[in-house]
Amino acid sequence: VQLQASGGGLVQPGGSLRLSCVASEFEVSAYAMTWVRQAPGKEREWVSRISPGGWVTRYADSVKGRFTISRDNARNTLYLQMNNLKPEDTAVYYCAKYPAGNFEGTLDAWGQGTQVTVSS
Repeated sequence: VQLQASGGGLVQPGGSLRLSCVASEFEVSAYAMTWVRQAPGKEREWVSRISPGGWVTRYADSVKGRFTISRDNARNTLYLQMNNLKPEDTAVYYCAKYPAGNFEGTLDAWGQGTQVTVSS
C-alpha cells in the first residue's frame, strides 16, 4: 500500500494550490480517504475527508469554504484544492486512508507528505 502526495509549494496569501495523492498497490475506490496537516511545532490536524464514492465530504472549520476535497477513483487519485490560502495553512500535508469505506478506525496508510508554505 503506497500513497504519493504532491503539489505543494510556496504561494502568496490569497493564492491557490492543488494537492494530489496517487495510490498504488490498492484500489482507493473501496476506502474513505483523508488529508491531514502538521505545522511546525504543532500536532497533526485533520483537514478533510471523503467517502469512497465521493458523495460525503467533511472539512475542518479552519478550511471550510476555502478547501475542496475530491477523488478520481479511475485514476486512483485523491485531491485537495486549496483556495484563498492563509499563512496559517503552512504545514506538511499528508494523505491517508481509512481501513474501510467509512470514517471509522485508525488510519492505516500514509503518504510521505508535501510541504505547503504560504508567505509573502
